[in-house]
Amino acid sequence: MRIGITGHRGLTAEVETQVRQMLVGALAGEDLSALTVVSCIADGPDSWLAEIALERGGQLEAVIPADQYRDSLPGSHHPLYDRLLESASAVHSTGLAESDSAAHMAGSEMLVQQVDKLLAVWDGLPARGYGGTADVVAYARRRGVPVVVLWPQGARR
Repeated sequence: MRIGITGHRGLTAEVETQVRQMLVGALAGEDLSALTVVSCIADGPDSWLAEIALERGGQLEAVIPADQYRDSLPGSHHPLYDRLLESASAVHSTGLAESDSAAHMAGSEMLVQQVDKLLAVWDGLPARGYGGTADVVAYARRRGVPVVVLWPQGARR
């Protein structure tokens, strides 16, 4: 089974705790020895699912939306990003240089094309900018990739 992840960044600590529990639950029925998570490993749900899968014996494949992607992420996330990238069994790159919304969407499209199912940590609202979670969910649905939306009841971004 190949599972992709997309989701909102910048969530509160309280929402993070709830989402992490939901991600663990989403993997509960999977054979983790045969599981590959495909992730852009951004801060937030992308990295949380990658960590959970690796801790439980699954594989990680990373998608790099752009050469400058790492530099566009918060500096505090770089150590975890680097560790996850080193743990990845495969790395896929779009070949784009600038880490902008078009590159982020291109990376998400590459991710969706490689998975059997997409987990979306999504509040159900429209994307705040091109390439946001809502756009990734819409793309997956257009391609016929099943989407499982995870969002704590009453939570806000």
